[in-house]
Amino acid sequence: MSYYKDVKCVRCGGEISKNFYDACEKCKSEGFNINFETLYDLKGAKLPFGKSDLPGIFKYKDFLPIGKNDPYVSLNEGNTPLYKLERMGKILGLNNLYVKDESKNPTCSHKDRLCSIIVSKALADKAPGMTVSSTGNQGVSVAAYASAVNLPCYIFTTPNVSSTMKTIMQVHGAYVFITPTMADRGIIMEKLVRDFGFVPASGLMSPPIGSSCFGIDGYKTIAYEIFEQMDKNIPEWVVFPISYGDGMYGMYKGFKDLQEMGYIKHLPKIAAAEAFGSLKKSIEDNQDIPVKVDTEPSIQTSIAVPYTTYQSIKAIKDSNGIAECSTDAQSLEMQKILARTEGIYAETASVASLVVVKKLLESGKIKHDEKVVVVITSIGTKDPDTTKSALPEVPHINPVMDNLKKSLQETYGIKF
Repeated sequence: MSYYKDVKCVRCGGEISKNFYDACEKCKSEGFNINFETLYDLKGAKLPFGKSDLPGIFKYKDFLPIGKNDPYVSLNEGNTPLYKLERMGKILGLNNLYVKDESKNPTCSHKDRLCSIIVSKALADKAPGMTVSSTGNQGVSVAAYASAVNLPCYIFTTPNVSSTMKTIMQVHGAYVFITPTMADRGIIMEKLVRDFGFVPASGLMSPPIGSSCFGIDGYKTIAYEIFEQMDKNIPEWVVFPISYGDGMYGMYKGFKDLQEMGYIKHLPKIAAAEAFGSLKKSIEDNQDIPVKVDTEPSIQTSIAVPYTTYQSIKAIKDSNGIAECSTDAQSLEMQKILARTEGIYAETASVASLVVVKKLLESGKIKHDEKVVVVITSIGTKDPDTTKSALPEVPHINPVMDNLKKSLQETYGIKF
């Protein structure tokens, strides 16, 4: 049976009066851009632990906003590994450091959990196509899921997005376009949505309210999986890299479900890893409405935004968590350390979670014996040029030992 019941405004509890991608009208009249959220009646509900005959995150179909007879689209997303980072933990001084590696999803990012739901809803509603404004991961994911059910997909991106990302979008059959600015992406996307009925896989509103309230529920499954993978326990901390916080909020909702069903007594503390600190500033200023911060060009494109969202603030406050920032230089250095100690090549924005763990350890916020799960949201191979910029040029040598020794010394600083 499905436990999904309703959709209400996150802030005031009001009904949807227009579309799921529009802000709550009541809150907007008061000067606030606020998203909606799905509600469930979990009385007597039990999660389906263990193996399932259903694909991907639809193992948890009854806990997702999918009707009993509605179609759903899966590429076997979810069920990503959780494993202990022994060497990285020793470097940081943390005894129990774990990674939830979302780069092991079908398109190598956590966005697959979101897009599987959004495209499923579009299919059920017989939408003419999908559209998204994206710096990469969300565009790649919606392109793949749309292609799986033969839905046209229009993606609007910016000139600084990696050529690899654009290639992956196009190879899945998406129609990809570059606009002059980030704001321009939303303008043309909104025309497709309002004039032609396309379903947006990213938010339309400015200031942002976040992605589809239905799609966000796909991220609840991260919490369910962590709980099961930790032998039906939770860590003291979960650290999540965020832009508008869709993934973090969805995961928070999953932990809230676990609490409501009686599996856990309290939530783990959630730490958000940001590039520019809108969430951090909002929390420090005790604001419920996001504070806008200044930005600049960043290699952490997936999290390089000037705003957070109302629900991100809610997740941090309710979990007694914290928000902290990662600079480009810190993420680049952490990317190398993670790859060289644990064999994980993660996107620069993803390793912001580890940068934040290091900062919270140094400040005493995280204790050395606490269990900490960092979420790695995407793989580094989608933007190799950024990583390459911080590495030496690969030397050309002749097949003689003198050449090898000389190049080792000059390029890598190593004596053979």
